[in-house]
Amino acid sequence: MTGHERRTAGPTSPDLVVVGAGIVGAACAYHATLAGLSVTVIDRGPIAGGTTGAGEGNILVSDKELGPELDLALLSNQQWQALADLPLGGTTFGGAVELETKGGLVVATGQAPLDAMRRLAGKQQALGVEALAVSAHELREQEPHLAGDLAGGYLYPQDMQVQPMLAAAHLLRLARQRGTTVLPHQPVTGYLRDGDRVVGVRTPQGDISSGAVLNAAGTWAGELAALAAVRVPVAPRRGFILVTEPLPPIIRHKVYLADYVADVASDSAALQTSTVVEGTRAGTVLVGASRERVGFDRVISLPALRALARGAVRLFPELAGVSAIRAYRGFRPYCPDHLPVIGPDPRAPGLLHACGHEGAGIGLSMGTGRLVAQVLTGDRPDIDLHPFRPDRFPEASA
Repeated sequence: MTGHERRTAGPTSPDLVVVGAGIVGAACAYHATLAGLSVTVIDRGPIAGGTTGAGEGNILVSDKELGPELDLALLSNQQWQALADLPLGGTTFGGAVELETKGGLVVATGQAPLDAMRRLAGKQQALGVEALAVSAHELREQEPHLAGDLAGGYLYPQDMQVQPMLAAAHLLRLARQRGTTVLPHQPVTGYLRDGDRVVGVRTPQGDISSGAVLNAAGTWAGELAALAAVRVPVAPRRGFILVTEPLPPIIRHKVYLADYVADVASDSAALQTSTVVEGTRAGTVLVGASRERVGFDRVISLPALRALARGAVRLFPELAGVSAIRAYRGFRPYCPDHLPVIGPDPRAPGLLHACGHEGAGIGLSMGTGRLVAQVLTGDRPDIDLHPFRPDRFPEASA
């Protein structure tokens, strides 16, 4: 099929085709439309049907070590705050997506982890992160039901929580209002080319030509990149979340143990759990977080769930008598260096990537979308994109 004989599915030749209707793809589409670009979003499944639909909704700066990811987290945090009060259907965007500025409380079980937290917080503060020391005595003032034998912690007022499926859906709703077309259940089977340049995508329903294509396909981003003969080593990292029965409000913040930061940065493929506990507007309590690299194995892991339950009771003894009503799992898009892949791919002109955010995709999505839009319109990105470049990984050995 030649370039002059292409069939089209939906609008002819948008400026950008976004592949992926999760939170990252939705944020990129939203920002691209704000920048005046015409956009088509396609996905192999439904809106928020992948990692986004199984996410906890973290928007965190507290768990970021100094470096490019913290820069991106701070940019994203600003974008989420700016969007919160946007009018939307009789409410605000923040109200519609359950955006809660509850803050994060990071706690330590002993002096050594508390000292490590103090060192990290000091470095974060120098870059604009709000981090407030909380003594052992003051912990109970912040969280009255917290265990009484903790050494202390830090309060991060900038940490937030959102309902990720609602956030993705409403970002796409806002993009639609500016002319974006959303086409679910349309897998990409290949790319349209003009010489070496990517100029669209192929789907079973037809071809869509475009000025550029953005790979925001989450855990499938590596496969999508391979269709363009480029390597982006994104792999799934499985995680479970426990959900309790509805309770009266007993947890005020997102509360997690200090070892969560180190566990997220670990390269281990084995099961790891580090306790994260928070309430929701519905009254349920969410308990995470686990991580392990087992491919796309969807089997429920009882060892993971037991470890999550033990960790939650360790922090909040009152949860010992509470029933867990369900557990769900998701697959985080893991990159070997724990940094997302953002920006144009020099190996395949016309192809850009926004993927590999692992468990931080909800929080980092808004900053990612802004950066992608800036690249597409020729504006100077707010932060340096070099650490996120798609071609930073060595080619796989034969």
